[in-house]
Amino acid sequence: MPSNIMFVFPGQGGQYAGMGSDLCAEFAVARDIYAKANDILGFDITGLSHEGPEEELGLTRNTQPALLTHEIACLEVFRDLTGGKISAASAAGHSLGEYSALVAAGVLSFEDGLGLVRRRGELMGEHGEGGMVALGLTLEEAQPLADRFYCQIASCNLPQQTVVGGTDADLDALEAALPDIYPRKRATRLKTEGAFHTYLMVQAAREFRKELDAVAFNTANCDVLSNYTGIAHEETPDSIRTRLFFQLFAPVNWVGCVASAVGAGADTFIEFGGGIGSGESPAEKKPNLQSIIKKNLRALEYEAAYFAAINVESIKAAAAELN
Repeated sequence: MPSNIMFVFPGQGGQYAGMGSDLCAEFAVARDIYAKANDILGFDITGLSHEGPEEELGLTRNTQPALLTHEIACLEVFRDLTGGKISAASAAGHSLGEYSALVAAGVLSFEDGLGLVRRRGELMGEHGEGGMVALGLTLEEAQPLADRFYCQIASCNLPQQTVVGGTDADLDALEAALPDIYPRKRATRLKTEGAFHTYLMVQAAREFRKELDAVAFNTANCDVLSNYTGIAHEETPDSIRTRLFFQLFAPVNWVGCVASAVGAGADTFIEFGGGIGSGESPAEKKPNLQSIIKKNLRALEYEAAYFAAINVESIKAAAAELN
């Protein structure tokens, strides 16, 4: 039986038309979450999540609340199936997922968390400029390359994978120079509305600060790791606010988050919500963070169990195994 469980939540990129439809078809608790989300947001996030269209769902202002709703619905179905007996020692989320982790830990109410990510997504979309590219480079290799082309480290996902953001012209120049500097490495342009977690998001963060200041932050029922620091949030609300403010234009330190989890003795990771892959139905989707988590654990030479809880089948399987 696991004794040190971490709940994890993915960020943008895990959205797809159809997410949550299987949960709502079978579980009243999921239908309740989606109905509440509709009321909070003032529009039909249920219909958009279940039916699309993909283009509309993929807009940052919609993606973020849609993912948080799905992630919390998956969590509540899991809690329902396990009778609330499986608790987390810690929680973490990648970018947007950090807000789901804060909701899961009771730091933010579902209402406040959903309202924050809706406004966060709007601001990121409004002030979005440039893009992001994933490089098969270490942070030490990627940093001088990014600096050379007026780009910035946006996310440290793996010891050997770093995401860089910048204007389109600067990213084009970086990609053109890459073969001469690192002939065996390649760049993968990501589908985003801007260079998230870089200096190009500073204005969005300045406006978002007002939203953070207006929301109540409660005492956490477990540690929640900060993307900005890579370690657990401090207990004071003002400290959490500032970390979320900086998170908008500072790199996501996912490598640090996994290392902190390992340092705290996490023996089980459970990933809630989202899904990736070419399959269309929820049952065909694969978890977003599984590969990244497992590769980080291998780099640290550390063993831990992993469970997906992203659709009806995987949630039932995880609940049966852990109950």
